[in-house]
Amino acid sequence: MRREGGLLGGLDWTTVLLYLALVIWGWFNIYASVYDPETVTNILDISLSSGKQLLWIGTAVILIALILIIDFRIYESFAPILYLLFIVLLLAVLVVGTKVNGARAWFQIGAFRLQPSEFAKFATALVLAKYISGTNVKLTNFRNQFVSVIILLVPVGLILVQPDAGSAMVFFALLIPLYREGFPALYIITGLTIISLLILTYLITKIYLIIGVGVFMALIILLVDKSRKRIIPVVLIGIMSVGFIFAADYLYQDVLKDYQRSRIDAILKPNTVDKQAEGWNLEQSKIAIGSGGISGKGFLNGTQTKFGYVPEQSTDFIFSTLAEERGWIGSLLLIALFLTLLLRIIHIAERQKYKFARMYGYSVAAIIFFHFTVNIAMTIGLFPVVGIPLPFFSYGGSSLWSFTIMLFVLLKIDMHRSQVLMRS
Repeated sequence: MRREGGLLGGLDWTTVLLYLALVIWGWFNIYASVYDPETVTNILDISLSSGKQLLWIGTAVILIALILIIDFRIYESFAPILYLLFIVLLLAVLVVGTKVNGARAWFQIGAFRLQPSEFAKFATALVLAKYISGTNVKLTNFRNQFVSVIILLVPVGLILVQPDAGSAMVFFALLIPLYREGFPALYIITGLTIISLLILTYLITKIYLIIGVGVFMALIILLVDKSRKRIIPVVLIGIMSVGFIFAADYLYQDVLKDYQRSRIDAILKPNTVDKQAEGWNLEQSKIAIGSGGISGKGFLNGTQTKFGYVPEQSTDFIFSTLAEERGWIGSLLLIALFLTLLLRIIHIAERQKYKFARMYGYSVAAIIFFHFTVNIAMTIGLFPVVGIPLPFFSYGGSSLWSFTIMLFVLLKIDMHRSQVLMRS
């Protein structure tokens, strides 16, 4: 959907409508998640999360207006400055930030809090896109690969110090647009192998896992050319895998904190977890989702929701509110909305003539996809509870602002795609 002329000429209205649908639907679900049947409350009540969220929505509209007014070239030009600014803020929050749920990740401003890590995703996406689109930058070159990874890992390291593992994980979604622009698949496959070994180390006794690695490597040696050139790398990979098995075990037993181990246990070994203690959040979320049935219990009629059985229900577990009140049909509709939005963003990215715009578009899609997938997966027990919001839907000003800025900067750049010289 495209209209020409005026300030909004060329704006992708299909994406705007999808954005509005998610934000407004999310607002009603935030109200449902904090609704108390014994107290007469209004959705506009500023003392409720729904009232506060409306303020965030109003300010988001102002941000959208500013984004659409500002020259689109500024986002590429000032990308390094924005990146450095948020690196400084990530350092500052470690010193003067407010600790919430064990993480010093927030600046307290009166009654409101801002989380710089949410905006750091946007800045990192911009600066990566700028770097990748630079003259003579090729992701087949090791030096360019190294610089790209460093750009990615600096904010990750600072966020892990807070510590906020969930927010740090999101940055690795940017490997998707890097791969789209030529980043070697070998690195990503290596990363997935490491993750698989982490999980297997937890599920299988070390000695059996080591024997399994040995047998697998022996089969590879039997199948490949027997030359030293082929055998030595296989042996080295086997030795590294065994070393990683011991390192992963040490990480789980001696590095992770109790609450982090309990979240992993709740997914991979649910029978060992006390459902009245560390397994409470996930268990209640699954009960709420399952009780919704096909069509749900109706707006404000969710019993798990109304009586506060699910903690963090307006933020991390907002999907359980929707599933209980709107059931399988409502859940399917929400997933369809997100998938449509993601496909639309990918379509926008693919039609860009300039590598910076294309890379940034894929970054927006990757970050939203990661949040959407992990958030829903953790509420139904397919992923450990890592505490990341559902984009545009969960309560929180930092989240809403950051996703709004990311999306509408892309739409602003897209509005002027025919004015940008092709450099890719």
